[in-house]
Amino acid sequence: MGVCETYRVVWVLPVALLLSAAAVAGSVDWSGYVSLEPRIFFEAPLFPEQNDNRLSPSAVLAPELRIEWQQGAQRLTISPYLRYDADDSNRTHADFREFLWQYLNGPWSVQAGLGKVFWGVTESRHLVDIINQVDQVEDYDEEDRLGQPMIAVERWTNFGVFTAFLLPGFRERTFPAADARLRGILPVDTDRAEYQSGAKQSRLDLAFRWSNVIGDWDLGLSGFHGTSREPRFLLRGDSSGDGLVLIPRYDVIDQIGVDLQYTKGFWLWKLEAIGRQGSGKTFGATVAGFEYTFYALGDSGTDLGVLLEYLYDGRDETAPPTIYNDGWFAGFRLGLNDFEDTAILAGAIVEDNGTFAIVEAERRLGEAWKFEAELRWLINVDPQDLYLGGFRNDSFITLRLARYL
Repeated sequence: MGVCETYRVVWVLPVALLLSAAAVAGSVDWSGYVSLEPRIFFEAPLFPEQNDNRLSPSAVLAPELRIEWQQGAQRLTISPYLRYDADDSNRTHADFREFLWQYLNGPWSVQAGLGKVFWGVTESRHLVDIINQVDQVEDYDEEDRLGQPMIAVERWTNFGVFTAFLLPGFRERTFPAADARLRGILPVDTDRAEYQSGAKQSRLDLAFRWSNVIGDWDLGLSGFHGTSREPRFLLRGDSSGDGLVLIPRYDVIDQIGVDLQYTKGFWLWKLEAIGRQGSGKTFGATVAGFEYTFYALGDSGTDLGVLLEYLYDGRDETAPPTIYNDGWFAGFRLGLNDFEDTAILAGAIVEDNGTFAIVEAERRLGEAWKFEAELRWLINVDPQDLYLGGFRNDSFITLRLARYL
């Protein structure tokens, strides 16, 4: 993927600061992890050109360096991310999740560089989380994100926290290779990506957010004007003229988002909602539900959280495709609260076109090791569904053995 000029400009400041910060640093901290992550597919691939290995080895190196000086008023965070995948050439990649300088001065905060920003409160889908691009070669659940070039100014007040973002540089979504699993019904040709904006990747995007805590309520209001992180797909002939590919097209959109969380006793009531203009017909989408936690079950110290959420998305066929249309998510979160921090999250999103089930489990092994397992299971998927139908043979489990630094 090419890197635009504005992308280079926005992280040149942290690069320069790295040299000076190392000389005057008050503290230097290393963290991160290295992991082996084999992925096991349960069925043969749907398409003959896809790699038919059921066991797909992979490895990750993700260190993090934090340098602080001026008694913590300035900080530089550097988080490179490198993955090697034996079967997907696009999944073998390197990125900076963060290369971010931060300056704190009383109620003000300034950040510049490559950063990661998370907004949202619901479990099944993060509608309002729009700053960072999805790294879809990692997983198709949209949880993994690329570092975003940004300049952010934040102000803490008695009326909440106000943050303004300048986003000078767009990053395209990543996709699996044409012969890889999880590529979907057709390969995506990212080299031919199209843009509504003539500035393409160099367009300056804008965003803002206000958040506050009022009593039992956590409130958030956000806005975004810029290139959509979700592409539409155009059907075109491939370079050989013998087949078809999907060409991603990135529209300019306006989005308003609201996220709310109400905490009362053992209950968490959650809502995320957006309105978006620019991706086909103007539409709204929402996720709303609750989490109820049973603490210390049977005096065992085990906590059990029960989750239920409703998902609705009003986009039409001219908008970017999504697996979330009109369905329910139900699941549970189990924490044993033992020395090894054993935890399990399991649930399923049930839609008319199929069911998407997940299980995520983790357990520490001693002081520096952790074992994790992540299951993605597709059930009763409609073969005619133009989006989800191409993944119906791609249920898998990822096993992760990580050594923390």
